[in-house]
Order: sequence, then structure tokens, then C-alpha cells
Amino acid sequence: MTDGVLVHPEVRDALADGSPVVVLETAVLTHGLPREPMDAVPAVFGHRLSKGVLWDEDAPANLATSRGVSQLVRSLGGVPASCCVLDGVLRVGIDPDEVERLAGETVEKCSTRDLARVVASGGSGGTTVAGTLAIMDAANARLSRDGTNRLRVFATGGIGGVHRGWSQHGDVSADLRALASTRALVVSAGAKVILDLPATCEFLDTNQIPVVGWRVGHLPRFTVQGVPGTLEIPMVDDLDRLCELCRHHWGTLDREEAILLMNELPGELAMEAMLVEACLGEGLEQAAAAGVNGLEVTPFLLDHLARSTGGGALQANIALLLNNARLATEAAGSLARSAS
Repeated sequence: MTDGVLVHPEVRDALADGSPVVVLETAVLTHGLPREPMDAVPAVFGHRLSKGVLWDEDAPANLATSRGVSQLVRSLGGVPASCCVLDGVLRVGIDPDEVERLAGETVEKCSTRDLARVVASGGSGGTTVAGTLAIMDAANARLSRDGTNRLRVFATGGIGGVHRGWSQHGDVSADLRALASTRALVVSAGAKVILDLPATCEFLDTNQIPVVGWRVGHLPRFTVQGVPGTLEIPMVDDLDRLCELCRHHWGTLDREEAILLMNELPGELAMEAMLVEACLGEGLEQAAAAGVNGLEVTPFLLDHLARSTGGGALQANIALLLNNARLATEAAGSLARSAS
């Protein structure tokens, strides 16, 4: 325990050795994926993205996915560091039995605003992008005082952003503010497709958050492939160049913002855009009629998409989590080497 944040010994050892560490969120485990087994093995297993990774057919989808992501990080020489709150303790890195516990228990969904309350009450929760960045930042402050290397790389699915209809109800994800104030390389498949993507891009720009595409010049659209020429972003296609970008942003310029590395899902694993938009329209109407708002909007719409697409959206979601974990581990290794 370091001043209220428990960093797993394996994570500490990896940081001390200069080994790649990949921070992972847990809201996708506790709230984002189904808690029952899937009818079939997801298409991504057997694809090049999942080489060396096995799918546990008997486990609930949320637990099987979490295990798969961790296996992938380890297969590439990295250490997974899932963040969460367990029994009132902020955690960075958890054991397999604790992953199972989070996958099965009813726990809170923790954004930054919720962390202190859940800790004070001795509760447990899975962390969103914002909540994970807050724990990561708190851990780094303490690790730096101890002379230990910092956590640098965070892999997630899609970031939160500006919601559709935001001008009527002002729904803007706390993820965006967290990205504006946390030094981390955040690997994402773009912003979730349920969002107002042009407004989200404008918010990122206003808050001076660097957004770069990994070998893609347009904003990825989560489970749907983006359209070239729309929502253009700068592109980086080399890990050495990425390390230079990080060095200049956090070193030369001494900036505090995260760097968003956008990683597009390969087309053969992505959803068809028109189908997703039609399903989203239905889901938004149902959410409004049911009075769903705030933190519950995203899981409601993602669940609606999963059901409306016959599981296709869920398959794509699992694929992009693996795709992002792979790139994050490679980036973490490159950053670790450049710092040595």
C-alpha cells in the first residue's frame, strides 16, 4: 500500500525493471459486457489480432474477455494492470480471483467523482476511463516519490465524449476532462459510436488534447470503420516517432494532457455503419422513454446495439479491446526502451 493506493507487486517489479505495463479499465468488466457465456467463440479468436490467446467458452463474456486481454498483454511481454476499487482500496493490478469477483458481483461504476465516496464507504467498483486515469495519476504521484518509474500507457475500448443532443441536456463525459489533465498515452478505438463525434473532436481540440491516428488519418468510430476524408486527424505510423511525440509533449513542452492514440478496428471485424446508426436511433428513443440518463446511457445503448445486431456489436467490441491492448503493449515496450 502506498498512501491509499495499492499497486500490485508484479506491477511495481515491472516498472522497476523497465518492462512494459499496460493499465486497463474495469468498467467494461463490471458494466460493459454480458455476464453470461456467448453462444459461439467471438470471430476475433483465430484472427491475427488474437494470436496466442484462448477464449474460455464456459466463462461469462465479461470474464472471458478480461482474461483474453490479459493473456494478450502477457504474450507480448507486458504486464496488465487493471484499475478498480476493492473493499475501499484503490487498486492498480489485481489477481485472477479478484477479476472473477468483479465479474460476478454487483459493484458500482466509478468515474472520478465516485472514487472518494466508494473508498470512504469501503465499497467496490469498476472504473471508467476517467476513474482509471484518476487512479493511475494518484499511483504515479506516489511511485515518483519512491523513485519508481511511472505508469504511462492505458488501453481502453472507446473513450466517452459529447453525447448526441448535448445542447439540450449538456451531457459531456468526464473522460474528456480527465484526458485534459492526466499524463498518459491512451490507446482507443476512437470515441464510442453512440456519441456526437464532431462535437467530441471539437472538445478535444479546445482542451488541447493531442489526437493521433495509428496508421489512419481519420477518427476511428469504435465498432464501425471511419470514413476517409471525414474528421481528419494527424497520423503516426512508427513507434519511434510516437515515442518522440510523447517526449516532446510531456518533456519539451511540459504538458499535462493525455495523448490519444486512435487505433481503428480492421474492416473485416467492424460493423456496417448504416445498420449501427439505425439501431442507435431506436436505442436513443427507448432510453429517452425509459428516463435513462447519466452514467447509465452508455451501457443501455451498448446493450441495445448488442441485441439489435444479433451479437455483432458485442463481437466487434471484444475485437477492438484486443486490438487496442496489442498496440498499447507494443507502445509501452517502446516507451520503456526509449526511457532506459
